[in-house]
Amino acid sequence: MQSHQSSKTTLGVLLASSAGVAWGLSGVAASTLFSHYPQFTPLWISQVRMVSAGIILLLLSGLRHQHPLAIWREWRSAGLVIAYALLGLIPVQFFYFLAVQAGNASIATILQYLGPFVIVIYYILRYRQAPRRAEVVGMLLAFCGTALIVTHGHLTSLSISPLVLLWGGLSAVGVATNALIPRAILPRFGALNCTGWGLLLAGLAMNGYHPVWRHSVPFSWGAIALVVAIVLVGTVLAFILFTSSFSYILPTTASLLDAFEPLSATVFSILLLGTPLTGFDIGGGLLVILAVMCLTVDFSKYLRLLGQRKG
Repeated sequence: MQSHQSSKTTLGVLLASSAGVAWGLSGVAASTLFSHYPQFTPLWISQVRMVSAGIILLLLSGLRHQHPLAIWREWRSAGLVIAYALLGLIPVQFFYFLAVQAGNASIATILQYLGPFVIVIYYILRYRQAPRRAEVVGMLLAFCGTALIVTHGHLTSLSISPLVLLWGGLSAVGVATNALIPRAILPRFGALNCTGWGLLLAGLAMNGYHPVWRHSVPFSWGAIALVVAIVLVGTVLAFILFTSSFSYILPTTASLLDAFEPLSATVFSILLLGTPLTGFDIGGGLLVILAVMCLTVDFSKYLRLLGQRKG
């Protein structure tokens, strides 16, 4: 029995970790696309990614008989999915690609990984609740890690473009709104429906602003492979792997394993693109990951268990 539970936990960990790697690979693919094919813009790839992935997820929902149209039968759920698309998914997707274009996938992903702290700040301001000790420690670590990345130890100057900091910061805000807005509808309508409609509506809204067909891009096999990797591997597959892990491990554990996203983005950036990263970048990234662990892991629980074992 214990062996069976251990196998399920291992499977869940592998699924969540693979999702993080897929997300990290998506950022590197986007960085490669922007550098080798400058005609591709963050707006274009965001539109194509969201519309394509949204349609695929909704088709999967239909095949699983999860009633994709049910979300539109109530005004409240319809309003929330629209808000989720416009205020959650557009910032977390579009601003992230802008940060990748202005800098590189590794730094953009690390800055976006600060999103949980935006959620903490929201709860502190909204509900007037004092932060827990772990949250205070985490915020201090996150601040130090970000400061290392941004200044490289020189507090009077920036080591990265202000645009990277701007778009990376806004994508972190997008991570928060992306997590907070759909909370009320996810249990009722399922992740496939909520995310599928959110992605589709966000992509259509951006096409309303600037239709994708008005922007001509060169289509070579290399560009097509990168776009397919971003849509299928970095969006659809990553989403399915991450949500599937919930059947075997707790969502909090899965969120902790999301640390594989900035780690894989850094490793792939160095190995595949030759992106120069300093010790400040790597050290700052590790501090940010450790900071998010402070939010996710219940250290007091583990200390109690450790004390019980020693006793």
